[in-house]
Amino acid sequence: MLAGETAAPGTRAGRVPRAGPFAWVRDRYRLGVGAITAAVGLFLGLRLTAWPPHEDETLVFFVARRPLSDLLDSVLDRGGAPLHYLLAHVSLSLDESLVALRLLSAIFAVASIPVLAALVARLAGRRTAVPAALLAAASWALLFHGVYARMYGLFLFLSALSCLLLLRALERATGWRWVAWATATLALLATQPYGALVLLAESVFVGLLRLRGRTSLRRPAAAAALVLVLATPLWITYSHLASRFEVGVGPGTASELGSPLDVLAYLWEVLGDFTAGWPAATIPVALVALAGLVVLARRRPDAALFAGAIVLVPALALMVTRAGAGLVPETRHLLFVLPFFAM
Repeated sequence: MLAGETAAPGTRAGRVPRAGPFAWVRDRYRLGVGAITAAVGLFLGLRLTAWPPHEDETLVFFVARRPLSDLLDSVLDRGGAPLHYLLAHVSLSLDESLVALRLLSAIFAVASIPVLAALVARLAGRRTAVPAALLAAASWALLFHGVYARMYGLFLFLSALSCLLLLRALERATGWRWVAWATATLALLATQPYGALVLLAESVFVGLLRLRGRTSLRRPAAAAALVLVLATPLWITYSHLASRFEVGVGPGTASELGSPLDVLAYLWEVLGDFTAGWPAATIPVALVALAGLVVLARRRPDAALFAGAIVLVPALALMVTRAGAGLVPETRHLLFVLPFFAM
């Protein structure tokens, strides 16, 4: 249903025959995304040992070294991110060092660049996708979490992949495409509790498409129900995390969200981390992003709906859940917004 609007040149709706094994060299989109991806990989590779260990890294390092059964008991009991710890366990079984853990984060941060570009290409076209990938790649939020051995490189990769696979499934609703989306979304939920906000935003987006007569709800609803049921063990373990930390996230640098104004201040901090961080630079960039959203709404309204849902649904959810919770999220919890902001 979305092929006429979201499919960019070079996707299924406009694919051209390959001219040979090195045709990608003449394809400015692939060449640009490849160069950006390689640059991010080079930077992260050079910075893997530049920063001292972080306390969260040491936690992952010592927990992931345990035997698999002990690891799962510990993670599920304390409400951690199971997929991240499982991957860390595999990484440490190959090389028991902090560098191995950081390399895992770097790999997923690098892999997120082509996925992010493919997502933006489907939403806004290839001409937008390359500079958007460049903006995201230069973001402190991506580079910082690409170095440290935490789950946020994986979180960004899987959130972008889930959104991309959702668009593919809506474009041509085959059973296998919905299975692929459900698998990526389950992996996302197993990586970070805030993946639930991505699922919620995706659900709102599909609902808005249905109101516009752009898609049917039968297969999306069935796929979402399957995800919710299969994620039951995750809801249980994250409830343990909520009872342990009161809200499901640990202490952070952001102020406690006690009012809608606090939520807006938090979102402003996230915007600053996505850009330069200085108000003098953040304000004009925010205005440019707003202008970009207006242009997108005129040319590709479905894409603007998706971007709006990804931003507004988490903001509204935080406003609803803030009362009495002492909610203290940080930029990393909204890292899934980065591709849409860059777009």
